[in-house]
Amino acid sequence: MKQTLLLFLLLFYSCNDDYTDNNTYLPNVQVNFTINLNLPEGNDLLISGGHKIFYDRGIKGVIVFNNGLDNYIGFDLACPHINLQDCSTMTFEQSDLYLTCPCDEEQFSKLNGAPKNGEIQHAARRYIVSKNGNLLTVRN
Repeated sequence: MKQTLLLFLLLFYSCNDDYTDNNTYLPNVQVNFTINLNLPEGNDLLISGGHKIFYDRGIKGVIVFNNGLDNYIGFDLACPHINLQDCSTMTFEQSDLYLTCPCDEEQFSKLNGAPKNGEIQHAARRYIVSKNGNLLTVRN
């Protein structure tokens, strides 16, 4: 009985919806917004490989990618490996596979946020993107 209770408590506390990472460079901000794919703001996300940037969300903006087959992923544009500064908003070119930090040209995968340079300790801050009908919800 004690083992069952312990297992239940472990599962209960590990299933927390409030995702926070251990990145000391980036502040924790609440992100929770909806994108209607039927409106012009969602047009670029209707095609596989498409993306949309929301500069008024997150820390330095949020980029959402359509990775195909209704698979969406979102990242904050704040460079995750340095303190916030004027140059620490990542950029993205449609033909590239990486988000790039202009401060030092470090790159992070658009597929999972992982740093290209194995010495970087923090991945791009990822947001949960869920689809319900024609609505995408982006949250942390």
